[in-house]
Formats: sequence, C-alpha cells, structure tokens
Amino acid sequence: MSRRTKDEDFDTKIDVLRTRIKNSDDLNVQDAVFDKRTLMDLYSLASKGVIDALGGSVCTGKEANIFRAIAGEKKLALKIYRISTSNFCVMQDYLHGDPRFGNVKGTKRAIVAAWTKKEFRNLTRAEEVGIPVPHPIAMKENILVMSLIGNDECIAPQLKDVELETEDAKRIFKKIAGYISVLYNRGKLVHADLSEFNILYDGGEPVIIDMGQSVTLDHPQARRFLERDIANVAHYFKKKYNVGSPEEIWEKLERDREKMEENEKREG
Repeated sequence: MSRRTKDEDFDTKIDVLRTRIKNSDDLNVQDAVFDKRTLMDLYSLASKGVIDALGGSVCTGKEANIFRAIAGEKKLALKIYRISTSNFCVMQDYLHGDPRFGNVKGTKRAIVAAWTKKEFRNLTRAEEVGIPVPHPIAMKENILVMSLIGNDECIAPQLKDVELETEDAKRIFKKIAGYISVLYNRGKLVHADLSEFNILYDGGEPVIIDMGQSVTLDHPQARRFLERDIANVAHYFKKKYNVGSPEEIWEKLERDREKMEENEKREG
C-alpha cells in the first residue's frame, strides 16, 4: 500500500470514529484528549466490538477525561489519560516503587500506558476480593474501558456531593473501613489516594474509584499511603457527620488480619 493510500485509509478510519463522538462540547478538548494515536486506539477498540459509540463527557480529572460509551446495551465509562498534560513525575514515583512496574522507562506515552495498565490490574484485583469498583473491561495504551457507575440519566455522584443522614453516614463509614481492610488484608493493595473525591455513592452504597496510583504492600511508601487513606476518610466523616475515627479503621484492619491468620492456621 502506497504512503498516500495509507494516509487516506487512516483519514477514513478517523472520520468514522469521529462520527461516534456524539456531543460537540467534547470536541473542545479534542486536542488534549483525542490526539491521532488515541483516535486510532479508539478505532481499534471499536473495530473489536469493545465499544460501539462514544457519548458525552462525565468528568475531567487531573490526569484524565472520562466519557460515556456504549457497547450494545451496556453502559460504559471510557477513561482517557491525557498524554500532553499528565504529571509524569508523580506517576513515576508510584510506578517505580511497585515491583510490577518498577522497570518502566521511556517516553511519556509509555509511562502513561503503564499507568493505565496498572489501574486495570488494580481494579481487577480489588474486584476479585469483593471491593465494589468499576468493572474493568479492556485497556489499550492510555484508554481504560470500565462499567459505568450509575446510568445515563444519573451518573453516581462523588461522596463529597452527597448529604447523608447520621445513621447512613455511620453505615457508609463502616463499609469504607471494611473495604480498606479487605483491600489491604486480602487484596494486598493500598488505594493510596482514598478520600471523598474517589468514592462514588451509587444506590446507597459506596463504590471505590481511581486506582491508578494504588500500590502493593511491598511498595516502600505503602504504610504511609495507608495512614494517609485512613486519616482522609476519618477526617471527612468526623468533620461532616461527627462519626467515625482513624482508630476504628485501624482496629477493623487489625481484627480482620488476626481472623485471616487464624483461618490460615486452621486450614494449614
């Protein structure tokens, strides 16, 4: 195939993909999000049936944009990390201490691709141990395809935007404390950025999101990240609802660890 024919074929593919981007408002961020490589990766996912169409923007985060998508009747969320504006120094700090990704080097795109893969694997591990998270479906380079939390009419809000009754606040605090414990004791992971900003409230239940930075327990900063997660969650619930404390979460974590060790001894 000649160079001109290849270029024409590429342009045709891009035109097909662009017809799938439904909201014109999203095109305002096209230069930052939908660069040529990302468009081709989206086309690849579409050609494999992973996604059928892109919808409107759900939110814009520090490192990524999240869009609605569909695959048949399934409602999906597409998280696209921005190559041009991501904080690579911070990403490298979390990657290099993680034995799964410690050898990642090279271009900005390679680092972001490793970060995306890391989030996919962290979500998978969290889901395997029973933590409610967006179900990871596929990833390609800087694109992560997940289940949508909520629905097209009402995307699940962040916990910070929810007003809870005192009894509900106590219940949600205990659930989140349990999730921190299960993630640590069974999943061998620390979220490393847990707060009211990275917890959704879906149908009366908390859902943990944004796990790109989550680390394994052998990361040199794992303990410090765990302490920060616990402090953040406890501070939020104490300040807003006057419930919960860091000690309650630590006690839950320790009790669960002891139970696991006892079970392992009996089974062993």
